Amino acid sequence: QGQLVESGGGLVQPGGSLRLSCTASGFTLEDYAIAWIRQAPGKEREAVSCIGNTTADSPHYADSVKGRFTISRDNAKNTVTLQMNNLKPEDTAVYLCARSIDSHYCPAYDYWGQGTQVTVSS
Repeated sequence: QGQLVESGGGLVQPGGSLRLSCTASGFTLEDYAIAWIRQAPGKEREAVSCIGNTTADSPHYADSVKGRFTISRDNAKNTVTLQMNNLKPEDTAVYLCARSIDSHYCPAYDYWGQGTQVTVSS
């Protein structure tokens, strides 16, 4: 049974940075595309970023985070990381990582983590 665990969330001031990690167990993360998805109160769930399992796959970013967020993976550590810079109050949400049903893109997901809270506030 696969499991995903997120870490790295917290409270940060506008303009600050956070680094989120998603660590997989029970399966080999390098076989799958992995996404970061966020859920804010009263808003629809938003796919923030997706990374495929090969270097030929260009990472995808939502327009709202392009130029500020960077997704990367360390297959040796079975981990996907989301570096978030220049954070804004509208980035406040629970951030979840999810395993895609595809190895290159993120059309749908079959495993989800529990999420980590990110709060951007002064």
